[in-house]
Amino acid sequence: MESCLDDARAQGKSGVCMLGARKQKGWLSDQAFARRYGFETVDETENGYELLALSFDGTKPRFAEGARRCVIEEQELAVFYDDQCPYIWQSLEQVKKFCRENDVPVSFIHVDTLEKAKRLPVCLTTGACFTEGNLRR
Repeated sequence: MESCLDDARAQGKSGVCMLGARKQKGWLSDQAFARRYGFETVDETENGYELLALSFDGTKPRFAEGARRCVIEEQELAVFYDDQCPYIWQSLEQVKKFCRENDVPVSFIHVDTLEKAKRLPVCLTTGACFTEGNLRR
């Protein structure tokens, strides 16, 4: 963490943020660790995710409104994914196969630009599934 904070300061960043949750999730860093460095919760979603930040200049980031609500208009299965996880391609192939074999309508949304990430209806960029317009865990 110290290296991360030093690097952000050296680059003139306004601070560092990380994703957390009210109830600890196995795939998220432990918020208690970040809080020891002065991180604080600056925003949260309706389903319990928290944005923790350590600001160097007093600015505080916020979730985009869509990410705060975690809903979409489309009712069919929608899978949002990016390239962070090396196993995502295996998982996507399994979902595609299942949907094809069971005539399940699905759309896959590759989050491959900063603009797409900013418009996400969820705060998780690695992968998220929606059915009936709602985020599924």
